[in-house]
Amino acid sequence: MNTMKSFLLLLLLPLIMHSQEAQVSYEASAEQPFGKLNPEAPKEVGDYAALIGTCDCVSTKRNPDQSWGTSQKMTWTFKYIMNGTAVQDETLKVDGSHSGSIRQFIADSSKWYVHWFSNISPSTTFPTWSGGMEEDNIVLYRPQKAPNGMEGQTRLSFKDISIEGFNWALEWIDEKGTIVYPTWKIECKKRNKLTDKEVILKNIANYSQAYVKLDAKAISQFYAEDAKILPSDSEIVSGQSAIEKNFNFTEGTTNRYHNVTPVEIIVNGNIAHDYGLYESGATDKEGNNHSFKGKYMIVWKRVNDDWKIHLDIWN
Repeated sequence: MNTMKSFLLLLLLPLIMHSQEAQVSYEASAEQPFGKLNPEAPKEVGDYAALIGTCDCVSTKRNPDQSWGTSQKMTWTFKYIMNGTAVQDETLKVDGSHSGSIRQFIADSSKWYVHWFSNISPSTTFPTWSGGMEEDNIVLYRPQKAPNGMEGQTRLSFKDISIEGFNWALEWIDEKGTIVYPTWKIECKKRNKLTDKEVILKNIANYSQAYVKLDAKAISQFYAEDAKILPSDSEIVSGQSAIEKNFNFTEGTTNRYHNVTPVEIIVNGNIAHDYGLYESGATDKEGNNHSFKGKYMIVWKRVNDDWKIHLDIWN
């Protein structure tokens, strides 16, 4: 009987291990040090896609006399956590004042909730900001009175977001939003010397940004001059100009989103391929919501120091 149990355990063990690996396949690992966006997460988790990774930053705070203080260098790292369903970030500053946040999107309230912690001001309860996307910025708020007692709130804004970096600002604003007083600003640039996979991931994230902005010209620039796209139930489209015309967007749509989740990226010399899942959607002029999702496969080719899409097929 014990021999039979051992035999069954040996048969089941690989299945159990595979199941456990599948359940956490979007966690940070040696292959993906910053984790990956889980396609089952709320689509808004992708708001931070361009920030994922490490940036070298310059931080400047305002002095009590209202002048701006001396800037200091810092790093700011973002990664996906909880199997790709939330975001965590950490700042490391040269003066030793480190901090971080846990960022979760709660679908029931359609808001981001950000819980902040610091090594110089530990607390039994974490300060919390909430908010979401405002145009192309991530904006978060927290109630706070001014030193003179005036009612208002602090506002945290991630601006000028791209895969190359971002700008961040902390401001106090009054209840009507007519008084805006900046107190802290940070400028961040993504670290150079990206690997081939990181360049491809960068292009994927920027592609989604161009799609959301309805910028067909910008989208076409991610393709090689002799590229071909193979849309489902359509003819093959060849060349950058034809590809630009193919993306005939309908003006007047709102709440646009476009997320791409690569499952695997393999680089072999000057050719690479990746495949995965995508989802997109928008609200039309009449207020109707449209969404679609599916699978894709892309063949990339190296063009100078960049990677361009050579073949693109989706369904």
